[in-house]
Amino acid sequence: MKTYNSFKDIDNELKKLDLERQIAWEELKLVKEEFKEDLQPLNWVSSALKIAGKMGGFMLLKKIIK
Repeated sequence: MKTYNSFKDIDNELKKLDLERQIAWEELKLVKEEFKEDLQPLNWVSSALKIAGKMGGFMLLKKIIK
């Protein structure tokens, strides 16, 4: 348990905690926006094309080796 020597110490601690809360809130909003961007269809199409390209490359390599 923290002990305070004056009301100024208490006020400083409250300001610090409020700033920490605001920072955490902004970080949460940033994570939400990044998550929203990851769910956009364009990102899904891009990921699907990358996977299809890799699979096509593996299949072609497999045919060449046989």
